[in-house]
Amino acid sequence: MQQSKEERVHGVFEKIYENYDQMNSVISFQQHIKWRNDTMKKMNVPKGAKALDVCCGTADWTIALAEATGQEGSVVGLDFSKNMLKIGEEKLIDRKLDQATLIHGNAMELPFEDNSFDYVTIGFGLRNVPDYNQVLREMHRVLKPGGMAVCLETSQPTMPGFKEVYRLYFRFIMPLFGKLFAKSYQEYSWLQESAKDFPGMKELARMFSDAGFVNVEYKPYSGGVAAVHIGRKQ
Repeated sequence: MQQSKEERVHGVFEKIYENYDQMNSVISFQQHIKWRNDTMKKMNVPKGAKALDVCCGTADWTIALAEATGQEGSVVGLDFSKNMLKIGEEKLIDRKLDQATLIHGNAMELPFEDNSFDYVTIGFGLRNVPDYNQVLREMHRVLKPGGMAVCLETSQPTMPGFKEVYRLYFRFIMPLFGKLFAKSYQEYSWLQESAKDFPGMKELARMFSDAGFVNVEYKPYSGGVAAVHIGRKQ
């Protein structure tokens, strides 16, 4: 019996959790850290803010949000992989970030009341969910009026030549890195599939608008291999 996308993705992340952080750095040549740092500057999260990090994985963005909000704020990281959350919990304990909490949950059905958060983020997780639109609608629902939703994700380069090199890298080199560094060829082959099929920047911006967000903007990184999308709730 064929696995659903949700079952397959869950299996991937339950297996690769131990090497996930290392592989992110290998695959992106450390650029994902610069992309997230630039995104945090654009967000300008104030002390005392309340934030939700959807598909938080091993909690790197959750940690960045918690450091920005300070002890007077509160941050929740949500992910459906318990193994990924274990790694994240260890990081939070090491950094004594008591204002951050990690919970096991599904991005398709966020377990929060409407209008609960000042910021809702999702980093390199939207491409792995069964229904992009449903997750964006859920992010919009739990966001307070005036709040900000932010998606940092792989994208589709449009520059001729570079676009083809990017596709070759994701199709062949990334799974090979997975095999060499994490002994997980099949799992990293899946990750390249999810990146290959993900909407481009303009299409994702339209999806943000369709989900109810206003003042939607986006910025490409590294020639368009990744992009940040930002929208607000009226």
